[in-house]
Amino acid sequence: MQNWVEHVIWWQIYPLGFVGAETDAVDERKHRLEHVTDWLDYVLELGCNGLALGPVFASQTHGYDTIDHFSIDRRLGSETDMDALVTAAHDKGVRVLFDGVFNHVGRGHERFVAAEKDGPDSESGRWFTWSDGRPRAFEGHDLLVELNHANPAVQDYVVDVMNHWLARGIDGWRLDAAYAVSPDFWAAVLPRVREAHPDAWIVGEMIHGDYADYVRRSGLDSITQYELWKATWSAIKDANFFELAHALGRHDELLPTFVPATFVGNHDVTRIASTLDDDRDVDIATALLFFVAGTPSVYYGDEQGFRGVKEERVGGDDAIRPQFPATPDDLAPYGWPHYRVHQSLISMRRRFPWLHHAPVEVSTLTNTTMTLSATDGSTTLALTLNLGESPIRRAKGDVVAAADGVHGDLPPHSWAVTVRQ
Repeated sequence: MQNWVEHVIWWQIYPLGFVGAETDAVDERKHRLEHVTDWLDYVLELGCNGLALGPVFASQTHGYDTIDHFSIDRRLGSETDMDALVTAAHDKGVRVLFDGVFNHVGRGHERFVAAEKDGPDSESGRWFTWSDGRPRAFEGHDLLVELNHANPAVQDYVVDVMNHWLARGIDGWRLDAAYAVSPDFWAAVLPRVREAHPDAWIVGEMIHGDYADYVRRSGLDSITQYELWKATWSAIKDANFFELAHALGRHDELLPTFVPATFVGNHDVTRIASTLDDDRDVDIATALLFFVAGTPSVYYGDEQGFRGVKEERVGGDDAIRPQFPATPDDLAPYGWPHYRVHQSLISMRRRFPWLHHAPVEVSTLTNTTMTLSATDGSTTLALTLNLGESPIRRAKGDVVAAADGVHGDLPPHSWAVTVRQ
């Protein structure tokens, strides 16, 4: 386990949207990555110390149709621009995570262009999976053609890509659509990556499946905890903390094997502020994110209460992948209370870093109230949550972080973290 991961809190961005890039590839290179660099101080003031970048490689549309894993997308800038961003981040103590799309590539990838020309049985053709003479499309998306992960040449290619960018300074990889790739592929690839870069952190996108088994068989360090994400917003929205308590029990069972990557928002889901009806409940979700064990990430704009609904249509992700303004002064004033909640909770996480791996015990539990506790040695932290319309007593102890206006009892739709030592 890399020690730095215990202390990292990611700020995740979708770069093409963040910089306001065109929706399709361009011929003329645009140097826009400096816009990301300009927000590093904001990230640090928030309390985060990791920058998790969505797809940055050359692609034809949304970034997940990669056509060259060794080149930065022209809409973002150049390889030199990326080197400058990574250097600037490291100079400020900020780790950098890349998004590796290795389950599939775009149809413009040179290997697929050759495969279409030479056929499935050619050297390039064997890089891909075929059905009835046609390349297999990932989840029905014709722009995305699935790689043949049993081909040693594909394994070599992925090793080369991962090592190339780790050697240029990044700190780890998010593996897109890992759930669609056999863990045997990663078991063959990752030892060769770790041999050169033992300190790299590798997290896989897992939407469903047996998380612990996949980690054991693949050699990944972590996976994205979608089960807990769903239970968090669903329990709050439906006023059913029993659902969340069940999910937390399953979550804790993972901890002896690995620490999951936790979140309440990302580039693929409706914003938490659009999912929940009450801004106070959005902050309850945030409190859960930073109290429960995990390696947490904040999706850019969630710390400002951004809204956006994901739709199942072409362009349906645009609302959740917006352009960020030039400076923090250009952000709307109504978002800053959410920002301060994040700051307070991240400060708590910094004070008690053992929360990263600590299981929780559920004590008070009704549909609308819940108390969670986590203990390290003689120190016990308790998170009290109230979704109801009447005040309740919070857990005993000194208040570490709390919703605005919490002094004694816990008002409706509020939260508080207390400590006893």
